[in-house]
Amino acid sequence: MALRGAWQLQKLVLSFSDLGGSSRGIRAFMESHLPAFGEKNPQLDVVSQLIRSQHPHLKGLYRNKNEKVICVKNMDPEDVLLHATRLRNSLGRKVVKLKTRHVAKHPSVQGTWTTDLKF
Repeated sequence: MALRGAWQLQKLVLSFSDLGGSSRGIRAFMESHLPAFGEKNPQLDVVSQLIRSQHPHLKGLYRNKNEKVICVKNMDPEDVLLHATRLRNSLGRKVVKLKTRHVAKHPSVQGTWTTDLKF
């Protein structure tokens, strides 16, 4: 996704094994879908990395120095394309867990409403 006109994903690393059965889908993705994906995204640096005796994964490196890793073990080439597109479209920010369900600028003076209130 572009933030202020600049794509946030800088580099996409495809890690796979040339012998492993769990890398079959990513190898088929590299043969069929990767050339078109690279042409549609000229701003993106796509690198393939050979790692043996490990499951395949996609790693996205972003401008804000964050990285996201997605395991693509035993996936079809279309699913790998879907995950690569999701990495390209994301901003690379960390997921922030909310402390409460209720988020407000000015919290209520009376407190939060609950159903088990006894009079």
